[in-house]
Amino acid sequence: MAEGLDNGLVRAIDVARDVILRHAPNGVAFGVYGDSGLSDQELERLVQAVPLEVAGKLGLKQYFFVPLAMNAGRRGGDAETMIAPTYTTELADDAICHRNVKLGPSVDGVFLSTRLLGDKFAIAFELFINVGHGFVEVAGVPAAFAELCWSQALADVRGETSQDSWESRGLALAEKGKVDEKAKGEYIEAAFSDGLAIYLLSLSVDFDYSELREREYPLLAPQALAERLRLVAKLFPPNPGYEFAIKYRRRA
Repeated sequence: MAEGLDNGLVRAIDVARDVILRHAPNGVAFGVYGDSGLSDQELERLVQAVPLEVAGKLGLKQYFFVPLAMNAGRRGGDAETMIAPTYTTELADDAICHRNVKLGPSVDGVFLSTRLLGDKFAIAFELFINVGHGFVEVAGVPAAFAELCWSQALADVRGETSQDSWESRGLALAEKGKVDEKAKGEYIEAAFSDGLAIYLLSLSVDFDYSELREREYPLLAPQALAERLRLVAKLFPPNPGYEFAIKYRRRA
């Protein structure tokens, strides 16, 4: 068992060493440490929502659901990542949504703070955003998505899917008649990671698109998002037991 240090925290590498590592049918590796706030069945369904074609590109990434992953940045940039085995309001003030930790030469651990995130929707979205970024790191962005995404940007479609994609899109087109290629690449990568995450979220959680809204930027127009999601679904069909559907208006 991973033993707590004097302050009650446990090193992330010790948590990864001691928890039982599971593999979902799609091959994604994950573990649970402490009280995640979700049942094993709920967590397994979230992990298994990742389509086989996506899961196969995640390499040796391992996802750990822990109560709180502590923000090493507040203790110095080189501070070791620590995990809180239980939730307290005091520890939550010094926690972060997730921490990436190198567990070996080719093994990356992603520690997700389930008790900080609070509910199934937030936990799922944090997991899937990390899956999206992990996929892009290995496989890049599918050409068809990049073409669709950029055509929407050139058409000045309203809004975007995250602060990162909104800001990089603006930088890419900031100078009239000229494209900042670096910002364009960052925009397309961010938009695809967002789009893949929202698609996976739709497979595993019943939610309203407006729940993704943040104050800092306008949310992407629903029709434009639907075009992106349909393309992602075509590229990465759902695993058995999952269904992709877009509903524009909820029934009363």
